[in-house]
Amino acid sequence: MSKTNQPNVMAIIPARGGSKGIRLKNLREIGGKSLLGRAIESAKAASTVSDVVVSTDHEQIKAEALRYGASVVDRPADIAGDTASSESVLQHVLANSASKPAVTLFIQCTSPMIDPADLDAAITKVTSGEAEVSFAAVADHGFHWAIDENGEAVAVGHEKLHRPRRQDREPRFRETGAFYAMDTEGFLAAGHRFFGRVQVHEVPSEHGIDIDTEADLQLAELTLPNEPAAINVDAVITDFDGVHTPDTAYVDEHGTETVRVSRSDGMGVARLRAAGVKFLILSKEANPVVAARAAKLKVEVAHGIDNKAEYLAQWLADESINPARVAYVGNDINDLGAMKLVGWPVSVADANEQVHRAARHRLSRKGGYGAVRELAELVLAAR
Repeated sequence: MSKTNQPNVMAIIPARGGSKGIRLKNLREIGGKSLLGRAIESAKAASTVSDVVVSTDHEQIKAEALRYGASVVDRPADIAGDTASSESVLQHVLANSASKPAVTLFIQCTSPMIDPADLDAAITKVTSGEAEVSFAAVADHGFHWAIDENGEAVAVGHEKLHRPRRQDREPRFRETGAFYAMDTEGFLAAGHRFFGRVQVHEVPSEHGIDIDTEADLQLAELTLPNEPAAINVDAVITDFDGVHTPDTAYVDEHGTETVRVSRSDGMGVARLRAAGVKFLILSKEANPVVAARAAKLKVEVAHGIDNKAEYLAQWLADESINPARVAYVGNDINDLGAMKLVGWPVSVADANEQVHRAARHRLSRKGGYGAVRELAELVLAAR
């Protein structure tokens, strides 16, 4: 999915090394991934996010951020202590950026369950002018109480003698701390994350976990939705543009097109071939670059194909492959027909929404940024 006409959106993830409650908390793992890695993956999977930047003062955290494909800004000591505000970290990153993004997305990796779709929705509220700030919160229908100066309980937000049913009570909203989408100019002028028109973006209650203690880590592990540890298939079919590439092309003055591909994808394909997994690139694109890339990868290719579903059905029959044991990776609506034929329809992180809805699994990486390698690892995990 092209981002050419979208405003520039920078996701900033503060991750210092000096956490008190849990040592090196940002590197602790849930479901086999670090809290920092989960935050970066969510940001990179959001279709509206242009750049992902981690601010840190710690070498291990810096290495982890780079491993997950984020940029890193080294944080000076004067804003790395316990008393430094998050706003000061955001301001430092923005001051050291080559250009100012239209929207700043502040993400905290202590919230391990962030849906990229929620990030996109909050950002859209800002880019559309609906709000200057949109932040994550969960609905709370509970009865709240405070303690007065005499030590007595005082009802807050309700009458203590009136006990309406849950469905009859207007909810309050608890800030989760997971993310804040902000108009950058407004943020820099205000110096605070809340300014102008502020809107809540409601997220599911299970996404409201904030990691502060070992018990929180254990709860998050139990709450984490089941993620496919393996995709057991005999063949992998992929589109080309938007899957092996970022769905963009470079055109020189002679009209010659070139594309950008991922070396890690190449390693993933090589490992699939070595494991005996059939691999086919199936593309509508007629440009010879598709065949050239397939030749480099030493895999079968069919390009210039208008009806992918028809071609795939015949290919599966010719190869005597059970469609239920095939994964197809797509990114746009011309992949939908082929995706319906296989047992494992898969979408890259920045795919068209219709493709996401048709997919059995949504990858965390975007086309051209390791999506094919990510799928390869899931397939190899089953073998």
